[in-house]
Amino acid sequence: MNYHLNDLPERTSKPREQGFTMVMDKGLSIRETEDFLEVGAEYADIVKLGWATSYVTPNLKRKLEVYKAAGVPVYFGGTLFEAFIIRNQFDDYRRLLSEFGMEYAEVSDGSLDLNHDRKLEYIRTLSQEVQVLSEVGSKDAEKIIPPYKWISQMQTELEAGAIKVIGEAREAGNVGLFRSTGEVRSGLVEEILTKVPVEKILWEAPQKAQQVWFIKLLGANVNLGNIAPNEVVSLETIRLGLRGDTFTHFLDMDNVDEMFKPAKPTGKPGTSMPRG
Repeated sequence: MNYHLNDLPERTSKPREQGFTMVMDKGLSIRETEDFLEVGAEYADIVKLGWATSYVTPNLKRKLEVYKAAGVPVYFGGTLFEAFIIRNQFDDYRRLLSEFGMEYAEVSDGSLDLNHDRKLEYIRTLSQEVQVLSEVGSKDAEKIIPPYKWISQMQTELEAGAIKVIGEAREAGNVGLFRSTGEVRSGLVEEILTKVPVEKILWEAPQKAQQVWFIKLLGANVNLGNIAPNEVVSLETIRLGLRGDTFTHFLDMDNVDEMFKPAKPTGKPGTSMPRG
């Protein structure tokens, strides 16, 4: 950091298990990637190449080399996985991961109606080759999954070999964990937390208000994802209580109130100081 401030929440350091920030790259150029990493590499734990953008991204291997040189791992979005699965090309997908030297893969069924047992088999197979992030929740705003199913799927996907489970929200933050307005389904989140370890959950939270909500509920080291590259530094200030939304959240306000109490007057009312 550039200077010292007292009473900031302690942040975990990379490589992190908690306080994980997943960034969504929706098609950055190589130059834009370099610019992002210049300021954001310290705070970005992993980058997702959103949905199937990797299919149409020019100079993909060069771009992946830029991320690798900065020490920031990358993975292909879950929609690409689903695009291969729906075409019966799972083995092709595995070869793709190997060809591009991917160390992570996302297994999701947000766009595809996939039998859950089959999804678990994909997780088991891929977890022998790469680290798997599995996503729970639907991209269909009309499809409401009850909390017990979220919990059951998260638990079984972790047991199958996923290192973390992702709570679906899309890049807009208006499905899955959230209502169409972007409001958090707080009851759903709180129920999930009764059964699934918080460090194993990566909450997609692209909107600032959503990030603030999770940080206030779970602290500076909550795992958050689908963060825009130009919002990574902003998110770090929210985590540290250095933006108005969380400015007093991590402070002992009793001490603050005491410090800013009006000074007590000295001398007696009605008296005046002696003249010199």
